[in-house]
Amino acid sequence: MGRRSAAAYGSRWITLAALALAFAAGPALAKEKPARLLFGGVKSGSEGTATPVGGYAKGCIGGAVQLPADGPGYQAMRPSRNRAWGHPILKTFLEDLAQTMRDEGYAGMLVGDMSQPRGGPMKTGHRSHQSGLDADIWFRAAPDYQLSRDERQKWSAYSVVAKGWPPQVNEKFDDRVARLIQLAAWDHRTARVFVAAVIKKELCEMAPPGNRAWLRKVRPWYGHKDHLHVRLKCPVGTISCIDQKPPPPGDGCGKAMAFWFKPAPKPVKPVKPKKPVKKKPRKEVMLSHLPDACTTILKAPAG
Repeated sequence: MGRRSAAAYGSRWITLAALALAFAAGPALAKEKPARLLFGGVKSGSEGTATPVGGYAKGCIGGAVQLPADGPGYQAMRPSRNRAWGHPILKTFLEDLAQTMRDEGYAGMLVGDMSQPRGGPMKTGHRSHQSGLDADIWFRAAPDYQLSRDERQKWSAYSVVAKGWPPQVNEKFDDRVARLIQLAAWDHRTARVFVAAVIKKELCEMAPPGNRAWLRKVRPWYGHKDHLHVRLKCPVGTISCIDQKPPPPGDGCGKAMAFWFKPAPKPVKPVKPKKPVKKKPRKEVMLSHLPDACTTILKAPAG
């Protein structure tokens, strides 16, 4: 009897001790901010050599550089977002692409989101663009004058895809848009170029038989009717950077595109639900979910 009482007492003591530790840790856990708020609140890049860490959708970047607001053949949009940062190789890529378009006589580029000063998850929008190797380029051409800051905030990208079914491009899809995508995909630094499926289909039909290798990198994806999203390969020798698997062999046309052009489903009369279905909140990414080096980069002095 005495032994059982002692054992019971010991068990209760362990339980109480565990509860006390849980309560003590509670406030600290409650104060932990989502990674998007931590990285989204940083205004400048970190010191040191440019180092992409992790993957495009789960990473960060140290030593990022900022794309100037204006350069030969391009203008950067949405300055208030502070998302014109990336690896130096991305900055150079955009400058090279803009210069080539300019040399060929095309209107300038409007550059959208790149990465935040230290990469990482963003407060709103993209799930990728985290390691300083992604950039959006609008299909809308830059005007022949320098946009004001206010115009850069208010202007919108326009879609080159027509409304309705079957999907098709509209009159805004022109030689300039096609050439912009082709040049972006041709570059040896490029891993992928994301566009709307119908844009890829149009390019498949336009490309001649002997000039189709670049189409392999052009990948159909949702939400890319008004801009292309270019993704660069990890810089050579950067062991902290995780590349995406290369696209499947071939040009990605024909049967590979069938999924995107299934007949539109017949409209179904909506049934009123008995109880309103609550949308599940998006699961927050915490700093602890990212590579350990991202904590160091987040806390590093400004570059």
